[in-house]
Amino acid sequence: MSISLIFRVFVGALALFGLSAGVIVLMLASPLRRPPELASISEARKTLDLSQLPPLDRIQARDGTELAYRHYAAIGPAAASVAVVVHGSSGSSRGAVHVLSQALAARGVESYALDIRGHGASGTRGDIGHAGQLQDDLADVVAEIRKAHPDAPLTLIGHSSGGGFALRMAGSPIQGAFARTVLLAPYLGYDAPTSRPNAGGWAQADIPRVIAALLLNRLGVTWADALPVLAFAVPPNAERRLTTVYSFRLMRDFAASSDFRRDVAAARGPLTLFAGVADELMLADKYQEALGARIKVHLVDGIDHMGIVGHPAAAAMIADDVARSDLRS
Repeated sequence: MSISLIFRVFVGALALFGLSAGVIVLMLASPLRRPPELASISEARKTLDLSQLPPLDRIQARDGTELAYRHYAAIGPAAASVAVVVHGSSGSSRGAVHVLSQALAARGVESYALDIRGHGASGTRGDIGHAGQLQDDLADVVAEIRKAHPDAPLTLIGHSSGGGFALRMAGSPIQGAFARTVLLAPYLGYDAPTSRPNAGGWAQADIPRVIAALLLNRLGVTWADALPVLAFAVPPNAERRLTTVYSFRLMRDFAASSDFRRDVAAARGPLTLFAGVADELMLADKYQEALGARIKVHLVDGIDHMGIVGHPAAAAMIADDVARSDLRS
């Protein structure tokens, strides 16, 4: 091969690389736009009675970050299990999961409502340190709970994006920490048959930036993972109370796997799902078909997406189911 030909190939390769790099830079530079406020979610939050909200407690994660949670002590005779409750996207323990956590405690189920890292008082709002960190955090929380409850079976309960995360944990290497997993209107992914477009107007992703981050990840480059890629339909000036955007790595970590069916197949423990028939973010009637016969699906009439954890009747139904389950064998 002549030197001139080698030179032309080299110049062509540089040009192609430069073009590709330029396209990726343009994709990363695309602005993230917040969708308009979703009234049904905002109105549901306004109706919450937080007058008996327990104070925040904290543990130190393995990286030194403080993780916040709220402890709901069991009232009356203790039930068989202890519950770990995970909120949905943008939220925290100071939200609709408070109603469910109260209902669980009232039935003797000692409950721990978490602020998942990147939310509430845990870590940096809207971001995490690396992929897989939320699984590590959950393992650290379980280790702390085990100090007070060394033998009690643990039930993992997750709502919305927290439900997708709970499903992934049910099929993960730490699944043995939990005797049972309960999914509440879980978000299974943007292309899942149970998801309405843009989650019914609740979330807006920056698709070019997501694609660019995925391409960079395939090349082993992760610096773009900290960029915000997902915005929520929260009220204006909600930053003090809610997580308004997610970084790429938080979006991927606080979720089911890219194929939620892998999580179902990998899960060895029992799985139960509750969803409201009137859910405006999810297609509740599609859950059973999407997840298969091994998951028990309960649909609740007259209940919407936030109501499945925040409406007293729905919370009572779920709490009764958790309290009655004997997982000690």
